[in-house]
Amino acid sequence: MGSSSRSGGLTIRDVGMVYRRRDQVTTALTGCTLDIPEGGWASLIGASGCGKSTLLRILADIVKPTSGVALVGGVSPAEARSARTFALVSQQSTMLPWRKILANVELGLEVAGVDKAARRRSAEEAIELVGLKGFEQAFPSELSGGMRQRAAIARALTLKPRFLLMDEPFGALDEITREKLNFELLRILKETSATLLLVTHSISEAIILSDTVAVMSPRPGRISHRVEIGFGHDRTNAMRDDPAFGAYEAELRHALHGPASSARPASHPIPAFAIH
Repeated sequence: MGSSSRSGGLTIRDVGMVYRRRDQVTTALTGCTLDIPEGGWASLIGASGCGKSTLLRILADIVKPTSGVALVGGVSPAEARSARTFALVSQQSTMLPWRKILANVELGLEVAGVDKAARRRSAEEAIELVGLKGFEQAFPSELSGGMRQRAAIARALTLKPRFLLMDEPFGALDEITREKLNFELLRILKETSATLLLVTHSISEAIILSDTVAVMSPRPGRISHRVEIGFGHDRTNAMRDDPAFGAYEAELRHALHGPASSARPASHPIPAFAIH
């Protein structure tokens, strides 16, 4: 895939990550391979410390892998970051408390040097998209945690990213708010056609927001199992009542807690360069 490609998705091939601190060596990741097609949705789940966030940080150009190749849209994470083709949303909806929501949402474009009129238009569009229209002049302290997280997503969307990298974005929220935002995010993904890679500890959230759920083994982390979610992209809350939803939950729970050897029957081989 050429560096000028505009059709690539997210690719991790045989990625390893080793941390060295003085005489201590920690292997965080080993042999991780994952492909997410452009416009696709995928989640990483696994026990704390298995390397889920490390994989996301590699794609976000925060850390460099020790081995292997990572591509975002066919180019390196560093090139993708320079081109602003991805946005990263984390669990903490960091808002500057002295700036109103509109000004907070504009911040990314302001740092990028976009002129005031253009960034104002983009911020207003993003605020409307996440359902915060009417709260532009509120301060972060005047909003609930869920609303602040919507604002953080709006700030990411002002960059019009082709790829959304999300690290436990709803992890600090109560279950009712979290589920509501899951379906709000589905709507946003459909409207923007963005590719999603989500790190989560929630099995149900992974099913709701994914075409593919990849299960990571304990450290050293590797992608040991995958479940393809067959609900398509037209999803509603009724999917939770579908018997298939419960079957996916059971399969993922078994993959997380059961013997690795029984994670997937031999009749379903994992193809080369797919999640494994």
